[in-house]
Formats: sequence, C-alpha cells, structure tokens
Amino acid sequence: MKGLKIDAFCHVMPAKFKDMLFGAVREKVFLQRNVESQQTLWDMDRRRQIMDRYDGLVQILCLAAPPIEQVVSNKKKAADLARIANDEMAELVYKYPDYFVAAVACLPINHIDTALNEIDRAIRDLKFRGVLMHTPVNDKPLDLAEFEPIYQKMSEYDLPILIHPLRRPEFADYRTEDRSKFRIAQTIGWPYETACMMLRLTFSGVLQKYPNLKILAHHGGGFIPFLEKRIVGGYDAAEMRRKEPHKLGLTRPPIEYLKRFYLDTALHGHVPALMCTYAFCGAEKMLFATDSPYDSQLGDRYARENINAVEEMEISEVEKRMIFEDNARKLFQLPV
Repeated sequence: MKGLKIDAFCHVMPAKFKDMLFGAVREKVFLQRNVESQQTLWDMDRRRQIMDRYDGLVQILCLAAPPIEQVVSNKKKAADLARIANDEMAELVYKYPDYFVAAVACLPINHIDTALNEIDRAIRDLKFRGVLMHTPVNDKPLDLAEFEPIYQKMSEYDLPILIHPLRRPEFADYRTEDRSKFRIAQTIGWPYETACMMLRLTFSGVLQKYPNLKILAHHGGGFIPFLEKRIVGGYDAAEMRRKEPHKLGLTRPPIEYLKRFYLDTALHGHVPALMCTYAFCGAEKMLFATDSPYDSQLGDRYARENINAVEEMEISEVEKRMIFEDNARKLFQLPV
C-alpha cells in the first residue's frame, strides 16, 4: 500500500483486556471517565468508520493508559494482563490489515524479567514492531539501571520504544498543595515529563551506551524543541562558570543526543509547533501521529487536525511524505 498516513502513536483498549482491567482496578473513576467515554478505544467498527473519512489513514496500535504497572503489582497478574492485551492487538492487526498495519507491545514493566520475555514473545511470535513504556514508571526515572536490559534488547532488535508521559493529579503544582488544579498535571505536566525523560537519558549516558537505541517521544518531544537554545546555552554556562560536570562522560554535545530522538506530530494540529519541531530535528526524525481517540469527537478531531497541520507545513511534498509514511516504514520496519 502506498500513499499512506501512518498514525504512529494512537491508542486502543481491546474489549477483553478492558473487562479484565476494570476487574483489577479498585478505583474505577479514571477508567469510567477515560475509557468508557471513549467508545473508539474498544469499538473497532466505530473506529474504522472514522478512519474511512481520511484517505490512506492507517494506524500502529498502542495500548491506552493506565499502564499495567500502575494497576497490579502481582507478577503473574501483570504478565497475564500484558499477554491478553498484546494477543488482542495482534488479532486486530490480523483481522483488519487495511486499517492496522502493526502494533507495539505493552509490558509488565514492574517485573523486568517478565517484561523481557514478553518483548521476545511479542516481536518473535506476534510480529510486533516495538514496545511501549511510560515516563515515569511508578514514579521512577527511566535512566535507572533496572531498565537497561530493555534498552539493550530493543537495540538488538533495532525496533523503537514508544514513550508516553504520565503525571497524575496527585502530583501537585506547588509544594504547599496536595493536588494539581485545572488539569495542569496533564496539560503542562506531561510535556515536562517527556522533556525530563529526554534529558535524563541523555546526561545519564544511556543514549551513548546504546547508540542503536531508537525512541519515539510523544507530543513532539514536549518542551525540548522550543527550548533548544536554552538547553545549549544553559549547560555551556553551567560548565564554564560553575564547573558543573553534567557533560562528563559524553563524547558529543548533549544536543546531538537529544536530536537522536524521533518526535511525533501529536500536537493537536498546531502548525507553528510542528515547524518548531521540524527546525529542531528535521523531517527525517518526525512521524505522523494523532493521539486518537482522546478528543471530543472519538478520534475524528485529532485525525483531521493533525493531517491538516502536516499538510499546511511550509516544507516540501517529499518531506511531508517522509512524515506521513516513509519514516514510520523505516523505523518500524514495515513492509515496503
């Protein structure tokens, strides 16, 4: 298939997994608000009807929040949930190949040995084309040594890790409060978590240690593209004036590691933000994504706005094709 718009970061919650998740979670308010209200997370007939409105729109399936590690701590239950979710996503790809061209695996990441086994099963047996991680993982930063086996394995597979940010409302905006207000934890907190992850993986040396590691950062890399010059100048000044050794051990300038990340276009149709991302990393590191179906129209709005925004970018048609299709084919090793 040619002339596609490959949505590299959207979300599903297959029906059987959804039922099991509701059974495993004590506090169901989040699920009722964020799952039951979004019919196209689990209703594939309605989802495909919306996709049919856009020529060439296909999706790479990725599990919706909450991540398994936030739901269950028991090793066997976590492994069972991941297996069921991945099996169902594989079934959707098999059943609807004209709509879903691939999937990425969810992992029981609170049990690394089990997660590594599920990576092997998902990629070898189910033919998945990457894995999903959240940042942070149960409030842990992703540069901890305990996560390195995942980075090593995905480097060996030469397939991407999709990283989705999370910050719960209990993470207050100010230390004098006990809860975030006005949806700030998500609206501002999620881009912060993405940017923080990118900096931590850079300065901790993870990207240097694993030069083949490929990471797709959601929502255009958070604040990183907009703050490029602040990052460069700030760390240069800290090194020169304060003798802070943040760059110690890195063989290249930090900004070069940050430019290794792949960034998606899930910026809600904002063309200036896309052009800022383009100025930071170029078309070759940008992938079309919608973040569907988390909008007010069951995914229709984000599909429409993100497609239109890429089309409106002041770049060449060749570069638009790279963003819509070519980069995803290469990164996820999709059939030509």
